[in-house]
Amino acid sequence: MLGHVPPLPQQPQRSPFSGHMVVCGDDALAQRLAVELRYVYGERVTLVLPPEPGTVRPELPLTGRGRAAALFGRMSSAMNRNGGSGSADGDTNAGVEAVRILQAAEPSDEAFEEAGVDSAAALALVYDDDERNIRAALTARRLNPRVRLVIRLYNRKLGQHLETLLDQAAAVASPGLDQAALDASTTVLSDADTAAPALAATALAGSSKVIQAEGLLLRAAERPPPPDGQAADPGLCTLALLSSTTHDPAGTEGSDSSGDEGPRLLPDQAQVAAAAGRGTIVLEAVSQPGPTAPGRRMGGRGAPLSQVFSRRLRWSALGVGLAVLGLAVASSFTTGDDPLHATYLTLLDLFAMGDPAIGDPTARQIIQLLSGVAGLMLLPLLVAGVLEAFGSLRTASSLRRPPRGLSGHVVLLGLGKIGTRVLVQLRELGIPVVCVEDDPDARGIPVARRLHVPVVIGDVTQEGVLEAAKIRRSRALLALTSIDTTNLEAALYARSVKPDLRVTLRLFDDEFATAVYRTLRTAHPQALTRSRSVSHLAAPSFAVAMMGRQILGAVPVERKVMLFAAVEVAGHPQLEGRTVEQAFRAGAWRVLALDVAPPADRRPDPAAPAPPPQAAGAGPGGLVWNLHPGYVLQPTDRVVIAATRRGLAELLRRRGSMARR
Repeated sequence: MLGHVPPLPQQPQRSPFSGHMVVCGDDALAQRLAVELRYVYGERVTLVLPPEPGTVRPELPLTGRGRAAALFGRMSSAMNRNGGSGSADGDTNAGVEAVRILQAAEPSDEAFEEAGVDSAAALALVYDDDERNIRAALTARRLNPRVRLVIRLYNRKLGQHLETLLDQAAAVASPGLDQAALDASTTVLSDADTAAPALAATALAGSSKVIQAEGLLLRAAERPPPPDGQAADPGLCTLALLSSTTHDPAGTEGSDSSGDEGPRLLPDQAQVAAAAGRGTIVLEAVSQPGPTAPGRRMGGRGAPLSQVFSRRLRWSALGVGLAVLGLAVASSFTTGDDPLHATYLTLLDLFAMGDPAIGDPTARQIIQLLSGVAGLMLLPLLVAGVLEAFGSLRTASSLRRPPRGLSGHVVLLGLGKIGTRVLVQLRELGIPVVCVEDDPDARGIPVARRLHVPVVIGDVTQEGVLEAAKIRRSRALLALTSIDTTNLEAALYARSVKPDLRVTLRLFDDEFATAVYRTLRTAHPQALTRSRSVSHLAAPSFAVAMMGRQILGAVPVERKVMLFAAVEVAGHPQLEGRTVEQAFRAGAWRVLALDVAPPADRRPDPAAPAPPPQAAGAGPGGLVWNLHPGYVLQPTDRVVIAATRRGLAELLRRRGSMARR
């Protein structure tokens, strides 16, 4: 029964499943991933959670298990209300029985044996600690060389090395493993990298959504409902219809439990025509991204002179220079000296090195006195310049404060894993940022220091902290701490200071997010409010990887997610032998592009850099985007599709079923 966790036995008991999915984790991502695998892909899932801190008796109820059980219950109810089933195979009762929740303090050999890792099809290690995930991955590869591993790592470079190492171990332990299975045997992902683009996009003007995957750039745009009597511009294609309540001040963002009023992903032409009063998300452009412009340095070694010295000091230096020039011209004009000689005498007087002009004409004496006064002005100017130069070099290795006059920036709360990735994303887009963090040793502090981004150290719930971040003159607030109530408190206070501020909240619980969204929209109907869950954005990527695939990217549509993936046509009866128009299934998937590269030259990721395309109309990376609706998809083709979570699950499941037959 779902949610019932038997006492941890003294001796490990073998899992009753085989060919199932095992998820090990200690936070919201593990729970979301288990929900995704069970209720979207119809897989049997074993979820391994750690005990609650301070728990002595293992039979005591656990907070983590209780939250997981509640999440499973809500997801099952939502699927039933939407006409779906508890599992992808249509077995409603199986959804309850197939979710097995275990308790284990560490992902040890005993825990893996009880979870049935030795007979599992895939294992996801999504602990928040990279080191724990690495140890668990090495153990799992030893116990089952053929198990598909999906590992959560924040360190990108380490992830690449680990993926290569584990793939080599699988090849050595299983010499007969085919290349396709070997390529998918180990996948290293980062929830921060997956969610950061979507979170950063909410801070931009408008509501653009950008997907960038190894040389491929897709830009989708959110468009308001057209005026009466006018047709909406579909762009390249219409990806989604927004909720009917999106433009209602008391409305809410739609999710899987919203029913007909919620957003509709991948609608057909009839649905778009009938959706009067609804906003749309359209695919606007597909291109190759240009070279990333380095973030503008704001001081330190190698910085421009204008960023080493303050504006006041530069104006003062200019004034003294103009005074010296004027005195030199006056000296040359009144005494008849050569201009160079007159300048030389003026400088000697300026530095108090010249002889007194006793017996010289009155004009010369006046100029010498004025030069002495200018010299007195120069001395403090030189001292200030030296101090500022040393100060700039010193602050290159320390945190900066928000400069005076800063405006149009984004205030980013929290410099943990997610906040750090979003910070980098915003700086790559050239958006000025001010960070707020209460922990001076947070993960993102060195990154902010390296990027010369101003940081305010303090508790955001304390008075004066947001004011120090110049919240009144900011363009948006991104509240990305790991505590829902902290994010909410910061958003409410920021809205009280600036009612029209664009706000994005990181919230886990869907019901809580819905209530918050509705309240903020009612109180501030003219301001943009968004709530996002990192685990909700990242879980589909991890689930697809456990099925042996990788997605190119994900676009949030309110509180739903649309996926972009590369799919081989062979083995998919929904695609093979059909035209592009026939292959389109409303609410499930849509073919967007065709990979024209020969099969032998194709990259695992079709968006990766490729040789020049050989077909007319080919776009970035050898992809054709202006496909004719009558083009017949061949078994040798590979296509890029936009799909819902359930649509992609159906494609992957059917292919897996055919392979087993």
